[in-house]
Amino acid sequence: MTVSGGMLHVETAGDGQIVDLTEAVRSVVRTTGAERGVAIVFARGSTVAVTTMEYEPGTVADLTALLERLVPRSPDEGVWEHNALNGDSNAHAHARAALIGPSVSVPIVEGELLLGTWQQVVLLDFDDRPRQREVTVQVLV
Repeated sequence: MTVSGGMLHVETAGDGQIVDLTEAVRSVVRTTGAERGVAIVFARGSTVAVTTMEYEPGTVADLTALLERLVPRSPDEGVWEHNALNGDSNAHAHARAALIGPSVSVPIVEGELLLGTWQQVVLLDFDDRPRQREVTVQVLV
């Protein structure tokens, strides 16, 4: 097995911003020359996640609203223990990132990411402040 790839640097506004990484990941895959294999896209940090979705304004708004209902910034009852123990305000960001996860694996076929027509690779930054995010793309052949 051969492993190659690259690093992406993404500046975000935080607060649940969703960033389309698809073209950047494609670019890394192309530089490796891989015809068949798998691309692993991994975001470093405990308040950031990577997944696939249809990246368009309606779906972005729907996912943002869903996550706010599932994991609200302020819980209905009590307080987030992380915030109370650490004097932080981003417990919701840690929980949201843990639910979605830090990585996705995408097959590579004929040198291209095997994504659906409306499927993009996205980064979700849940922290409550702007961040400089590092995303590793590893290509295994």
